[in-house]
Amino acid sequence: MSGKLIIFSAPSGAGKSTIVHHILTCGFNMEFSVSATSRAPRGNEVDGVDYYYLTPDEFRAKIRKNEFLEYEEVYPDSFYGTLRSEVDRITGEGKNVVFDIDVLGGINIKKQYDEQALALFVAPPSIEVLHQRLVGRGTDTPEMIAKRIGKAEFELSFAPQFDRVVVNDDLEKAKKEAEQLIRQFLSK
Repeated sequence: MSGKLIIFSAPSGAGKSTIVHHILTCGFNMEFSVSATSRAPRGNEVDGVDYYYLTPDEFRAKIRKNEFLEYEEVYPDSFYGTLRSEVDRITGEGKNVVFDIDVLGGINIKKQYDEQALALFVAPPSIEVLHQRLVGRGTDTPEMIAKRIGKAEFELSFAPQFDRVVVNDDLEKAKKEAEQLIRQFLSK
């Protein structure tokens, strides 16, 4: 039996990655979808574990061959995308696939897989709380935080296109809600 797809999208700082890490421990016979990128590995990143690392030319060749479910050129020659072969490999093994993906990529994958996919949008309780979280991380400059907030406002406008919105005002509650929604979806 072919596996199903669980898509998580959210603005930066909403808690999506933390919830995805939790979901992977819940016994849903699930594997994380490793994305492809044309950027070089950083630090101890490993090809096939953190990303599939491709040159910009290799990435473009795969685009021409329609090998991506979705992709984006974030900066010139800096591509990120989801390989169709990665999803086929995981679902072909009868496992479910979980994505931690940007909002537009999530919408694109949902459109292609429709009823085989559950698209969850993780939302912060408010833009003000999101701003506090990003400041609290201590990883970004004020300019970068302002840029992330602007992008978050844009991304929040897409929330109605997802199957469900999980508001992360309490992380434990949001984890449980996501877990329950996935359990219901997988039991169909």
